[in-house]
Amino acid sequence: MPMNKPHLEFHALDMNEGWKTPPGYPSGIKQKILASDIDEKTKMGSRTRLLRFEPGVFTTKPFVHDHWEEVYLVSGELTVGNDENGEGGETFPAPTYACRPPGAFHGPFRSDTGCILYEIHYYDESGR
Repeated sequence: MPMNKPHLEFHALDMNEGWKTPPGYPSGIKQKILASDIDEKTKMGSRTRLLRFEPGVFTTKPFVHDHWEEVYLVSGELTVGNDENGEGGETFPAPTYACRPPGAFHGPFRSDTGCILYEIHYYDESGR
């Protein structure tokens, strides 16, 4: 059954409200869902979100998922590949972009100054 994100014309975003910590993330990382019809059980649909790191927050393990992910670093800086203590890795300033296929290991991540990421997650038409 095809799924569809809602039709949304330009509208103001409240950048102070509607942020929630995604499951499995530290409390200093929050997402704001912009539009979504993703169903990770049936491996269909897509999601567009903002992801915000508070300064000094880091993850401790790499991520891997079964959908495509495109990430644009809108503001701030993001360090990729730190260890479980938040040390090391390579730091990228905005603007920076990544496109990851299903199954790609990535991270862990840290942001010393804080950052905002614009992310699109989607399953391809074959349902991978």
